[in-house]
Amino acid sequence: MDLEKNSILAFPQADSFKNIVADALNLAAASGATQAEAGLSVSQGLSVATRMGSVETIEHQQDNGLGISVYIGQHKGSASTSNLDPEAIRKTVEAACNIARYTSEDSCTGLADAELMATEMHELDLYHPWNLEPQAVIDLALECENAALEYDQRIVNSEGASVDLNAGLAVYGNSHGFLQAERKSRHSISCSVVGESNGKMQRDYWYDISRHPDHLASARSVGEKAAERTVRRLDATKLNTRQSPILFVPELARGIIGSFTAAIGGAAQYRKASFLLDAIGERVFPEFLQLNEDPFIPQALGSANFDAEGVATRVNSLVTDGVIQNYLLDSYAARKLGMTSTGHASGVHNLTLNDTGKSFDECLAAMHRGLLVTELMGHGVNNVTGDYSRGAAGFWVENGKLDHAVEEVTIASNLRTMFKGIAEIGKDIDLRGSIRCGSILIDNMTIAGTD
Repeated sequence: MDLEKNSILAFPQADSFKNIVADALNLAAASGATQAEAGLSVSQGLSVATRMGSVETIEHQQDNGLGISVYIGQHKGSASTSNLDPEAIRKTVEAACNIARYTSEDSCTGLADAELMATEMHELDLYHPWNLEPQAVIDLALECENAALEYDQRIVNSEGASVDLNAGLAVYGNSHGFLQAERKSRHSISCSVVGESNGKMQRDYWYDISRHPDHLASARSVGEKAAERTVRRLDATKLNTRQSPILFVPELARGIIGSFTAAIGGAAQYRKASFLLDAIGERVFPEFLQLNEDPFIPQALGSANFDAEGVATRVNSLVTDGVIQNYLLDSYAARKLGMTSTGHASGVHNLTLNDTGKSFDECLAAMHRGLLVTELMGHGVNNVTGDYSRGAAGFWVENGKLDHAVEEVTIASNLRTMFKGIAEIGKDIDLRGSIRCGSILIDNMTIAGTD
């Protein structure tokens, strides 16, 4: 499948998609809209899943979509279509205008302010199609799974391996005259297997994701890592209820920072549904902690020149010396709060947590005795109160070394207490997302286990 040469995503086509958006905006204006915005996305991909040496699914994806929002005064209407024919687009615009005439007036609705639109476009290098024939993709998935199954005789089953290729084009325009296109690719390899020891089973997984196929971990290494993680979890035991330090591995530590960004999000603030209400200027983390955003890192998963409203992204400090500096605002939330959009209508962009200079092993040594958490279950995070309670599995640590696997415990605290209790941040930064951080060591949490 040659996405570069044969697909709708070939470079000469970008202008035609921008013309579709421009035409939709013109139709909206002709239909009485005082403002309008439209977003068009086209993508093409291939997904292959294997299980126990057999191909389970081969799925080609080719998706189109156009969404338009119109504003008639301060009334908003939205509609969308997957049909990009002119008549379908005309009907979609007409539907959005009809909806706007019946919606309630909202003084905060409307486009983001014109002066906030992005004018400088950095070269972000986000588009790297993976030109593989389906058989080559199948071979990669089989290689990944076979590497896991062959890793150890205790690996007895597989939940499968998958390889996903995707490339797309997104166009956004509005009646401020903003009209830009961004091309992006995203590829991944993943594997999950089951191990057995003494009549009990455990499962674990691993994956990698990148915009550039050359920067993905090899299929074999992903499979071996999935198997290694599974074998380590065999013969897990429970713990008695206790207080203990907790070390979160990077892929889970990201969720702690995600709870913070949710709490300082504009919607949570204006709805007064956050445990960090009116928290700008408050120190909620230790003084050594810095949380910075850089949307212009080449090939990074969170890079973007503008957000979903066309607002320019920028290098930004969310937390300096443990003190909250900004909220995360789109234009609607900003108006609700009497503030200005921060360019976060589409989330954060490469939000990076500083480290404290220690490797993962050094973080284990610093914890000395406690629980390393490698899996979380459930959704026990209350963003209004900050209460945190989730099922967990991982490893008990003695003298800074893994002692034995642990299962079926619950870890609990309050996010404010957890934030203040961050003792170390590892250098083992996970780059597979828009939040980039290493392991996080929290000095004390409750572990609920057997009595």
